[in-house]
Amino acid sequence: MYQNTRSNGLTLNGLEGQIVSRMKSGSNRYFLVVMIFGLMMLAGSIAGLMATVGGHHVYYNVNRELAWGVLISTYIYFVVTSTGLCLVSSIGHIFGVESFMPLAKRAVFLAIVTLCAGFFVICAEIKVPIRMMLYNIISPNLTSNIWWMGTLYGVALFVMILEFLFLYVNKVKLAVICGFTAAIGEIAANSNLAGVFGLLNGREFWHGAYLPIFFIGSAVMTGAAALIFFHVLAYRVNHEAMNEPMQKAMNACRKVAILGICIVSFFTIWRMVSIVAGEPGGAYLGAMAMIKGSYAISFWVFEVGLALILPLILYIRSKGTNIRMMLLASTLMIIGLFFMRYNMVMVGQAIPVYYSLGVNGSKEMIKYFPSYLEILVTLGGFGLTGFLFLLGEKIFGGHKMDAHH
Repeated sequence: MYQNTRSNGLTLNGLEGQIVSRMKSGSNRYFLVVMIFGLMMLAGSIAGLMATVGGHHVYYNVNRELAWGVLISTYIYFVVTSTGLCLVSSIGHIFGVESFMPLAKRAVFLAIVTLCAGFFVICAEIKVPIRMMLYNIISPNLTSNIWWMGTLYGVALFVMILEFLFLYVNKVKLAVICGFTAAIGEIAANSNLAGVFGLLNGREFWHGAYLPIFFIGSAVMTGAAALIFFHVLAYRVNHEAMNEPMQKAMNACRKVAILGICIVSFFTIWRMVSIVAGEPGGAYLGAMAMIKGSYAISFWVFEVGLALILPLILYIRSKGTNIRMMLLASTLMIIGLFFMRYNMVMVGQAIPVYYSLGVNGSKEMIKYFPSYLEILVTLGGFGLTGFLFLLGEKIFGGHKMDAHH
């Protein structure tokens, strides 16, 4: 059913020869794009290093009142995408749903790549990342959501790497065990990430029990869109026609994406309604900023339009057969979801802490726009994703599945 890429008794030299041959098969356009992504990654690395050495207060446009900038929202964007990729991929090779089987290898690889991109961005946000990793081990804070989030994502990354390797050496049972463990770890990490915001009593716009559920629902939606986007691009990179099993897998992802859009839309509508219908306060100020204030374009055009409404229409109209329409829907969603994460992080902080008390100087939204170094680090995260994705397509021969998977 699927193409078989196993080669019993393949020597290390033979494997190296295959990889070199695949890399040579890349076109000039392929290597140009790889170089562009590599330069983006390099620029982001230099920008993060400059901020680490020179001081975040000098190079980043964050301050005591608004301490988390675009790098935090970008980190959330990548790690939630990783969670979604992990969960959607598990439907196939872990839970045995046949239509999702062809996605397994590339989905796990992409989950690893996007999680690495998230770590890349957060390292530029943390003043001394090496110290963070050290004290995370020798001085754990078991009451901290942030500690659990970082630890669980680290464990998930390690287990997903093992899962990916087991898939390639055809150790199916071990891959299933690792995949199930990684899925549990990603869900736990994702919910703890949401808890970082939802448990902050002093931030009315974030506070509430709904955020962990919202994060999981939006992760599934994001993962399904990312799988469609990267798989269609992969077939174009490899100059191959999409076979029938993969077309069925794309249609299955489309259905998951539609379900995710409906769930996230439901949460978004009732969240805004509950805030507007409540007593005027900090949360109300944030909602109004999104509905008709400084964040209105970001909310209506990108979060509602590009992430929810337009993809839903395009997915439905594609009927699972129009691949170009599905690619367009996924592209729009991937762009819109970036602004969805940005809106959540920024609006929650832009509301002054003392707004509800009527303190002078705390009656208007705090303004923020990323510095050029923050933008470079953000682009570096996308550069890392694109760079590893393109290299992975050649190194791993298009992530083809064995016939009996």
